[in-house]
Amino acid sequence: MSTILIIDDDEQLLESFARILKEENYQIQSATSGEAGLEILKQSPPDLAIVDYRLPGMNGLETFKAIHRLDPKLPVVMMTAFGTTDTVIESIKDGVFDFILKPFDIPAMLGVIAKALDTAKFTRTPVDMNIAPDQVMNETIIGQSPAMQDVYKAIGRVAPTDATALIRGASGTGKELVARAVYQYSKRAHKPFQVINCVAIPESLLESELFGHEKGAFTGASHKKIGKVEQANGGTIFLDEIGDMPLNLQSKLLRLLQDKQIERLGSRDPISVDVRIIAATNRDLEAAIAEGSFREDLYYRLKVVTIQLPALGRRRDDIPLLAEYFLARYAAAQGLDNPGITPEAIEFLSGYPWPGNVRQLGNVIQKALIFNRGAPLTADDIATTLDPQRDYPDQSEPVPSPQAENHQHLEQMVRSILEEEQLPNRFDVLMDRIAAIMIREALVKTRGNRSEAAKLLGISRPTLNTKIGKYGITIEATVNT
Repeated sequence: MSTILIIDDDEQLLESFARILKEENYQIQSATSGEAGLEILKQSPPDLAIVDYRLPGMNGLETFKAIHRLDPKLPVVMMTAFGTTDTVIESIKDGVFDFILKPFDIPAMLGVIAKALDTAKFTRTPVDMNIAPDQVMNETIIGQSPAMQDVYKAIGRVAPTDATALIRGASGTGKELVARAVYQYSKRAHKPFQVINCVAIPESLLESELFGHEKGAFTGASHKKIGKVEQANGGTIFLDEIGDMPLNLQSKLLRLLQDKQIERLGSRDPISVDVRIIAATNRDLEAAIAEGSFREDLYYRLKVVTIQLPALGRRRDDIPLLAEYFLARYAAAQGLDNPGITPEAIEFLSGYPWPGNVRQLGNVIQKALIFNRGAPLTADDIATTLDPQRDYPDQSEPVPSPQAENHQHLEQMVRSILEEEQLPNRFDVLMDRIAAIMIREALVKTRGNRSEAAKLLGISRPTLNTKIGKYGITIEATVNT
């Protein structure tokens, strides 16, 4: 249960706030002055502070600055009846997470609170790596398989740098945990952090959320808004589901990566920002490039360092460790003794295909524990938590191999081209797209060495140069010609 500290001198408002938020399962602390709020924060730190802009004595902005000195990672939301006040808007640049207007639009207010608490989770909850499964104080990335050892090494190498990191993997493999680990082990760990889910935010609002807007930029833009990129200046921004970002915003993100500049919607004045980008996706970006839905130049800017998370079906040796970790963690969360798990249950878990990856395994263990009567979890306990229609695919079907998945991507590309009505020669288009992908990957594999790439492809270097020009291929990595 998240705890929210509300600081406002209007006791009637405090009561209304408390009633609404308790219905949302939040725990409430309240104070009628900034000074009293700071005392509460020292004694019992909350997960979020909501502060009225106009307070007796220490005003809202002064209260925020005092909170920020005590706990720089605590998100603070400002309340105000004066949404166009420049001081309030500019305070967001100083680290205020967001502000909500009086009188309140309750759904909008709850949305801001949820986003602030998500950010608090990213910045304040530590992520451990590969500790003993029974040490469940923090969220942990668990695994001793060779694939997971590669993940740990990649986190260790990229975290201390300012390099852009691209985290790839299927849904449920733990991309969010890896992003948090990269941030928390970085030299920007005490700087601002912002999270943007490129799927969860409607396309019409995503640009404003990222880059902000000026008053009057569009219908309903009644005041200037500072975007999340500008708020994260000096820190880090995590772009989840980057593969689903609309093309028009991809060009603006590319400018941010290249020039360290943005423009608010409705303005042509460039704003310089210093942010580190961590991105994640479960999409096949190479196929998206071939289909024209993702920019190739942005792809190479993002994948300075790529962290590839394996599907759970490809690291089955880690399943017993993960099962023990989830069991210990959820038992502790429910105040229960850890009942343990039988060898038969471990065998069952290890043989299951896990289409939902680690997230599904955790959910299954949690459900099994809820209905368990204190005895060690059995294979039957596990099996009864699985929905035969959704969670229990035919186990006679093997987990797809990388070759099978590549074949599926190729089939998707073929179907996409066949559905395009305006193509005069679909076969040639398909061959060109496949050739472009092969050449691009050969250049990446040889770190841009065209002679080696031509040798790898079985063609001459002049032919390779001609095709690079024909397909407009650019290699942003170290090019050795």
